[in-house]
Amino acid sequence: MSDPNFVRDFDPAHGQSVPVAEAIVRVTANNSGPMTFHGTNSYILGRDTLAVIDPGPIDEAHWATLLAAIGGRPVSHIFVTHTHRDHSPLAARLKAETGAVTVAEGPHRAARQLHVGEINPLAESSDMDFRPDIAAAHGQMIDGDGWRIEVLHTPGHTANHAAFALDGSGIVFSGDHVMAWATSIIAPPDGAMSDYMASLDMLAQRRDTMYFPGHGGPVNDPLPFVRALKTHRRLRERAIIERVNQGDRRIAEIVAAMYRDTDPRLHGAAALSVLAHLEDLVGRGQIVTDGPPALAGEYRPG
Repeated sequence: MSDPNFVRDFDPAHGQSVPVAEAIVRVTANNSGPMTFHGTNSYILGRDTLAVIDPGPIDEAHWATLLAAIGGRPVSHIFVTHTHRDHSPLAARLKAETGAVTVAEGPHRAARQLHVGEINPLAESSDMDFRPDIAAAHGQMIDGDGWRIEVLHTPGHTANHAAFALDGSGIVFSGDHVMAWATSIIAPPDGAMSDYMASLDMLAQRRDTMYFPGHGGPVNDPLPFVRALKTHRRLRERAIIERVNQGDRRIAEIVAAMYRDTDPRLHGAAALSVLAHLEDLVGRGQIVTDGPPALAGEYRPG
């Protein structure tokens, strides 16, 4: 299966603020890992009165670097792409420090109700305390000092994921929805593959020229990259259907075959990704299972 042209060459410059565009700097938290790459990117937008996008995790070194980059200037808005603990928890402290209002799609929630006996495997990774001051609608414009942000609802990675387009610039802060280094993790019930694919379709209709993601470096030519991500997911979907047609009945068997060259530390995430595809395929009648799709379920051709 072919992948999009992922770019993994990235210097996080931990402990520093890095200018990435006019009046935009990046500060990357030192929380590197298999799911976070070299760490979570926070962005500071503006010259005089600022906005901060994804203030990041609770981390004293990151907090100090963020405050140094703000440099005592007022902060009017804090934008949060989604409520995983590597992105949103520092918003409360930054709000208390600056008096800024928080903006997001909404508080954390699952993409669907949990099935009987089901446990959300990402529950501990979710910031259940965050409540935005402004629960922004899709397409809502948020005005600041010399900048204007359009809120784009991009559910998939989480149900409440949003991206933020800087009006008039072609720049989108894409969070974990589209990243240059890897595909986004879609892990039911936190997120849903059908939502993710619809969100990619929405972005593909736009004419943006640069994405600044939540991890890794920028996506410099986003429209073909978004199309390649969708193709990549459709190829994964076809491969899952083929594995089931060939007799694989359980997700563990599918993961062992499809992800044999993947870091074993990521096999748990891969299993959730396969489940996300199977949920979508069962919903469309292409795969069948007894009861709702589950990690331990058995799957048959539709």
